[in-house]
Amino acid sequence: MAGASAVESLRREGFAGRIVLVGDEPLLPYERPPLSKTVLIGATPPEHTILRDAAFYADNRIELRLNTRATALDIPARSIQLADGATLQFDALVIATGSRVRHLAIPGADLPGVRYLRTLEEARALAHDLRTLADRGAPGEERDPRAPSTPGDPVAHDENPARVAVVGGGFIGAEVAAACRSLGIAVTVVELLPTLMAQALGEPIGAVFTEMHRAHGADLRLRDGVAALRGRDRVEELVTTSGAVIPCDLVVVGVGVRPADDWLRGSGLALRDGVLVDAYCQTTATGVFAAGDVARWPYGPESERIRVEHFDNALRQGEAAARNLLGHMRPYTAVPYFWSDQYDLKLQYVGHAHTWDDVLTRGTPGEHHFAAFYRQAGRVAAALAVNHPRDLATLKRLVAASNAGAKPDPAALADETIPLKSLLA
Repeated sequence: MAGASAVESLRREGFAGRIVLVGDEPLLPYERPPLSKTVLIGATPPEHTILRDAAFYADNRIELRLNTRATALDIPARSIQLADGATLQFDALVIATGSRVRHLAIPGADLPGVRYLRTLEEARALAHDLRTLADRGAPGEERDPRAPSTPGDPVAHDENPARVAVVGGGFIGAEVAAACRSLGIAVTVVELLPTLMAQALGEPIGAVFTEMHRAHGADLRLRDGVAALRGRDRVEELVTTSGAVIPCDLVVVGVGVRPADDWLRGSGLALRDGVLVDAYCQTTATGVFAAGDVARWPYGPESERIRVEHFDNALRQGEAAARNLLGHMRPYTAVPYFWSDQYDLKLQYVGHAHTWDDVLTRGTPGEHHFAAFYRQAGRVAAALAVNHPRDLATLKRLVAASNAGAKPDPAALADETIPLKSLLA
């Protein structure tokens, strides 16, 4: 997304020179968010995630070097070494290599039937597996997977003998679990932390989603890890660190990602769990920019260096890097944003907070219609809205104002009778 956004922005801003887009996947650039959501349940055909067709790139004179990985960067020579042996010269560069999934390093991790979910091809393969497992259900109990599953839904046939184990209870794991239950497939989630999505949302808010998944029939093994996977010709069992044995027909691993910056080691660029960039998305080398999952940039009132692994940031930062490459040099100050769809619940999160002093809620979390505010030193560092899509723009402005020094009244934040927009004053 970041690379595609950058090249489109270069043409939109009037750049007439040569543009080459290098990508290690064989496919045209595509959107990743649907891969763990609607693609898995069959509501979105995989090909519908493609951003632009080949004609767009041809018409805009954007050269595509797909299925080609960059292997080294030589800054003095202004060149990139490619895996096919070619050398690509450049005057300016946007590094948008994104991130790669973390793999399990346990016995049995290489068994057939162990899936990861990052690329479109992986999503296509996993969707096929889930469809096959769903078809094991009892005759006559077909359901539309696009329809939200509700607790006790009689057509979410629990007698389906298919079983999926999900390793990791972050957003990918939770979304895959929701897809499984929506398809009527039994699912067990193994997560080290006390609740689902605890690392991003904290335990109190994570507990809301944890109970929602349990109400939809998901088996959650919290505070437990994975010791081994076992099977003869393919995976058949997951063994947890507590000694529990979980039978499974398929294992989906979602234990996070790491920035794809290995190829930059030795280049002279400053790296720290990603490529360090300044407020203009420029690296420590003049004319070399970075955007998306791979970039670590200064954000917020303390200019904390953060790396954001979400679609909206890749889109916006790719645009910003392209503009600044052309000399506009405007600081990138976007408020991070991401969303998650699970069952009939839409979560939207704005801002950035890996620690906080307290979390204030507006509404009733148990009714799945609420907002939450993560506060640091009196300011709203981050906020989330659950089934409150109309509040998104206001929440973004509220976080932006807090980044500029505003400290909204905590009582007013929690009071549903006070319009959120009034707090912007």
